[in-house]
Amino acid sequence: MLEFNFTPFPVIETERLLLKRITNDDVNEVFELRSNPETMKYIPRPLVKDNEDALAHIAMIDDKIVTNVGINWGITLKDNPKLLGIIGYYRMQPENYRAEIGYMLLPEFHGKGIIPEAVNRLIAYGFEDLKLHSIEAVIDPENYASEKVLQKCGFVKEAHLKESEFYEGRFLDKVIYSLLEPK
Repeated sequence: MLEFNFTPFPVIETERLLLKRITNDDVNEVFELRSNPETMKYIPRPLVKDNEDALAHIAMIDDKIVTNVGINWGITLKDNPKLLGIIGYYRMQPENYRAEIGYMLLPEFHGKGIIPEAVNRLIAYGFEDLKLHSIEAVIDPENYASEKVLQKCGFVKEAHLKESEFYEGRFLDKVIYSLLEPK
């Protein structure tokens, strides 16, 4: 079985991006991301209502890193420390050598290739550093932009689960994409 260790925290660079640890200094940007109905449209989680909620979210992210059960990075441009988004591995399954990747980005940065660049780098990190065998992504079937990112990054549609999650009084579908470690 895999064992994960995120200490020291792995800061990751791509051509344009710096993926860094999220801290309380990022509270305004985390609030901006998690309180925005457009950003959260396909994420069945409650909107954060204030900075206190945003700080609680940062604390939850930090706790998962410290306990080695998940890891999130803040997405920034190399020449600007402002947090533009969040990307990371959730629902890590060390017994299955598998983890779920997820991401979100402020709407004004959509369509600039930021998420595919970050996803491709985290795919390499997942297979090379974490020793994963497979990576999955779970998306809303109407999230066509995310679907396009996943396809561009080599993910393959595995399943469309009908009404498999109950959230705010309704049943939601979800689509699972996955990527196997290259042989």
